[in-house]
Amino acid sequence: MRHPGPVAGPAVLDPLTGRVERPLRPVPPDRLPGIAAELRAAASAWSALGAEGRGPVLSRFGAALAGDADLLAALVADTGRVAESVLERRIVAEAAGRWARRAPALLAPPAEFPAELPGVHVAGDAVPYELAGAITPCNFPLLLGLIDALPALAAGCAVLVKPSEVTPRFIEPLVRLVPAELPLRVVEGGAETGAALVELVDVVVFTGSVPAGRAVAEAAARAFVPAHLELGGKDPAIVLAGADLDRASSAILWGGTANAGQSCQSVERVYVEREAHDAFLALLAAKAARVRLTCEGGPIGPIIAPGRPAVIAAHLADAVARGAVVHTGGRLERHGGGHWFRPAVLSGVDHSMLVMTEETFGPVLPVMAVDGPDEAVALAADSAYGLSAAVFAATEERARAVAARLPAGAVSVNDAALTALVHEGEKHSFGLSGLGGSRMGPASLTRFLRRRAFLINRSPAADPWWHPLASEE
Repeated sequence: MRHPGPVAGPAVLDPLTGRVERPLRPVPPDRLPGIAAELRAAASAWSALGAEGRGPVLSRFGAALAGDADLLAALVADTGRVAESVLERRIVAEAAGRWARRAPALLAPPAEFPAELPGVHVAGDAVPYELAGAITPCNFPLLLGLIDALPALAAGCAVLVKPSEVTPRFIEPLVRLVPAELPLRVVEGGAETGAALVELVDVVVFTGSVPAGRAVAEAAARAFVPAHLELGGKDPAIVLAGADLDRASSAILWGGTANAGQSCQSVERVYVEREAHDAFLALLAAKAARVRLTCEGGPIGPIIAPGRPAVIAAHLADAVARGAVVHTGGRLERHGGGHWFRPAVLSGVDHSMLVMTEETFGPVLPVMAVDGPDEAVALAADSAYGLSAAVFAATEERARAVAARLPAGAVSVNDAALTALVHEGEKHSFGLSGLGGSRMGPASLTRFLRRRAFLINRSPAADPWWHPLASEE
């Protein structure tokens, strides 16, 4: 039964109605150290299983995730959208199996080799951090809750996860699916719980805003533990003359409005060569106008985080006040108490506007005409962020040439927001978009390891670098 009214303390809201569903139920502060100690106690046996022994457990976990209806229902309740929740559950289930398969090769010890120093050989191994911690956001509760936890578990770590206090409903059905031998705990709580977690782990991963990421990084530095941060974005898309505009407009519409634009790699600004601008804008606006909200049977869900609707509305109002033209969407709607924005396409924009410079995190696509690739690259680089980007051109070679000039960790070529779907490519964030190792590709696992070298002297001769000692008489 949903809570009928206000509750004391932090509350969990229903994104579809805006009403309080229940109070937040943070893990008691005095219980968190005990949970961390229990995970550390289990970490030794888990690590000792080796990659081959851990793989079947991870695969079993993935299979359980794949078909659990209660988990899917909780994700839908947390976020108010369905299609992305189905995709989210599938991606996480597949990731568990993928790490189970890939871990043995990634964890194999490196081949021994001779050092430059005569007679010395180098061998090595890797030691997993005993306890990894993850603090995760509300836009993809399950995916971002486990995207770092799964490779950490495959590496041999125990893992403690603190998801967003905005979307905690998925925690209960998730923990029921965790195999007994898997050292994974997922706890409910707010910022205080996250701060306490940093003090208890050996390595921390964080996904969220830049201000919160700074706080986590500072706390990790004080605790002397490494931090890997994936933060905000203001991803640009560049459309060059000669590109397939039908393809580009469809891809950019999806890349900017999937999950109602609530994704760090959403396309948030579009630069189009002037000779293609009007045709592209017409296609994008026509397609955006046909996309419906989930309450109407369409794909665009409500805004999940309570404070975000005001930010999106402020960005739109600022753009209009400075001369932007709104072709579709552009206003806050209330349906059933929830906050909704239809896909908004804007033109007449420039970098004096918030919608072109600050993270909007909503389904808003401002389109700006540019006089060639050089201006497009310069404007795309005019940002504090550098998470990802997209380039569309008549040929792959021309698109790649422009992509190579962009300060972004991943660039989709003739597509948009592929980072959400393709997890094999290692990338690093530029600017304020993050810090630390790649959460994609093999490094997603290896960043949870400490490398150890064995330096072996096999020379039969006395070593010339030792201290000379007086011979005994």
